[in-house]
Amino acid sequence: MLKINLLPVRQLKRMAKARKEIALGICIFIVLLAILAAVGFRQVQKISSLHNKQQQLTAEKASYDATLRKIEKLKKAKQELARKAEVIDKLRADASLTVRLIDEVANRIDNKRMWLTSMQQQGSSLKLSGVALDNQTIAQFMDKLKESPFVTGVTLSSSSLKVISGKSLKSYQLACSVAYPVAEKQENPRVQ
Repeated sequence: MLKINLLPVRQLKRMAKARKEIALGICIFIVLLAILAAVGFRQVQKISSLHNKQQQLTAEKASYDATLRKIEKLKKAKQELARKAEVIDKLRADASLTVRLIDEVANRIDNKRMWLTSMQQQGSSLKLSGVALDNQTIAQFMDKLKESPFVTGVTLSSSSLKVISGKSLKSYQLACSVAYPVAEKQENPRVQ
């Protein structure tokens, strides 16, 4: 006898296959969602960690900014002190130069034939005024000044006849440049 199967086997197989595919698709979708959730969670943790690190670095930078400002203040103070020390050294050198100039002029003047009425030093220029018996005495004094290592470029600014106590004398004005000799500057760069 013949048996006839009236059940739709093919349809049932197709439906079972479709259910398996849908279940597999749902499983894949759930696994994919779990992976995306894990990656998202990890990214949120990284962002949070980086944000915390950024705040920490910003705070650290702020503390370094205060230190940098102190360093800049100290650098400016150091420059100011160096400038003041340089000014003090220059003043000491100028004072020493003035003393030596007075000594040079005193040693080179013929005090029996001439005398000074004024001596003015401003920076590297020196002006001498005085009275002499004659022009030859003035010329000799100029030559002696030129021999000085501290005096250069001696010029006669003016010379005129002046009557003092009934005697005709020569009034003169000299201009010259003054500086330390080069060899002395190298030996004593800082005058104490």
